[in-house]
Amino acid sequence: MDPSADKYYHWLTVVAIPVFYNLMMLVTRACFNELQQNYTYLWIALDYTSDVIYYIDTFVRSRTGFLEQGLLVKDIEKLKEHYKATTQFKYDMISMIPTDIVLLQIGYDNPEVRFNRLFKMARLFEFFDRTETRTNYPNIFRISNLVLYILIIIHWNACIFFAISKVLGFGSDTWVYPNISHPEYGRLARKYIYSLYWSTLTLTTIGETPPPVRDIEYLFVVTDFLIGVLIFATIVGNVGAMITNMNASRAEFQAKIDSIKQYMQFRKVTKDLEARVVKWFDYLWTENKTCDEKEVLKNLPDKLKAEIAINVHMDTLRKVRIFQDCEVGLLIELVLKLQPQVFSPGDYICKKGDIGREMYIIKEGKLAVVADDGVTQFVVLSDGAYFGEISILGIKGSKAGNRRTANIRSVGYSDLFALSKDDLMEALLEYPETKKAIEEKGKAILMKDNLIDMEAANAVGDPKDMEEKIGLLETNLEVMNVKLKKLMTDWTDSQCRLKQRITNMEARCRTLREEDLSEVVADKKEEKK
Repeated sequence: MDPSADKYYHWLTVVAIPVFYNLMMLVTRACFNELQQNYTYLWIALDYTSDVIYYIDTFVRSRTGFLEQGLLVKDIEKLKEHYKATTQFKYDMISMIPTDIVLLQIGYDNPEVRFNRLFKMARLFEFFDRTETRTNYPNIFRISNLVLYILIIIHWNACIFFAISKVLGFGSDTWVYPNISHPEYGRLARKYIYSLYWSTLTLTTIGETPPPVRDIEYLFVVTDFLIGVLIFATIVGNVGAMITNMNASRAEFQAKIDSIKQYMQFRKVTKDLEARVVKWFDYLWTENKTCDEKEVLKNLPDKLKAEIAINVHMDTLRKVRIFQDCEVGLLIELVLKLQPQVFSPGDYICKKGDIGREMYIIKEGKLAVVADDGVTQFVVLSDGAYFGEISILGIKGSKAGNRRTANIRSVGYSDLFALSKDDLMEALLEYPETKKAIEEKGKAILMKDNLIDMEAANAVGDPKDMEEKIGLLETNLEVMNVKLKKLMTDWTDSQCRLKQRITNMEARCRTLREEDLSEVVADKKEEKK
């Protein structure tokens, strides 16, 4: 079984149920005898069902894969050996010891002999960890998990308090549980609720409980107070951190608004413009559009970034006519370069005569193509529409050149994707054939709308274009010269280091040779003597 697969998580959910059942009910049944005696058959069914799941889980764990050098190991023998080498294997073996045999001698009303089932607790914690990574609301889950842990501790403490009261004698002093002969305190529900109430007051260090009388009572209360202080510190620390995390995005967003407000006040911006800026920020927050995609995805490898961008933006990009039937590699590069932009009501996305440096794709909202008076509307563009793709191609012979040919204004709040001319040309450098095909598509669109001068389009290359290409070549040549100089410097340094090492080795060999000669001469002198 692959530990990262959904099947493993679903099985973990199944195992967590009997583990949690044993964690909560074993101590309750051991301390509150009436609960054990009144529902014996129910407990027998639940106990042995949980035991069966425990045994199956041990088999599953012995078949659970693990990663070795990045690959999932599936060999059965290796999986068994790996499982046996873990500490959890020992705990699983202890949890499966059939201690129920003892019940044949002492009677089934002693569930405390099944406490060894609690050694399976690691599976419950593993379930919580995996759920935290899978949930879309991790902060809420962490707070709920923390509250659950606190309730479990209070529950166990309540059961132990009742057990101590049973040993010392109900009603024997003011600290223990009152005498159960009293009808009000003899009910099972009152016994548990009273104990839970006492445990909650003690562990939260609120007090208002009867003071202890005997030494063992003092020791138990002191221990509870220490645990309560630990719980309080844990709550304050964890909840504080969780609330900070939950409000981190809001605090960061509010800081941006405050800084812009201060700037507008300092520069004496008009109240009308200031109100528009604030409304724009309010729209971003209410529509959950404050996320900076680049900042969020910066820690991911390029491969995963591309896959996320493809999943989110590819369908939108394919709607643009000039990009239809393009190579997939080019589209992948382009989707990584799309920039989300939000416009307020009445904002002009572009005006007639502006230089076109970006093309736009409407993700959400409505844009109006308006006359120069800003009132008359010719057409309204909605989700999926696009414009400006011709102006960023710089097609020769275009009567409009790289100028915008219409006024486009946002009707309400509009979400657009922008693709800049520089990003497009940078991507097309690696795809010259695709670039030609896109330019041909652009020419066809201009011819259809009678917006191209064919003589100029078919003329010999523009000298300006040649100058740009020569300038680009000169820039690349300068870059290559710099890199070559760096390589030569590195090569010279490595040669110097190599010569130095050879010189050191020669000197060392010379020294060793002289030492050997001196030893030989000394040996000969000894032989002559």
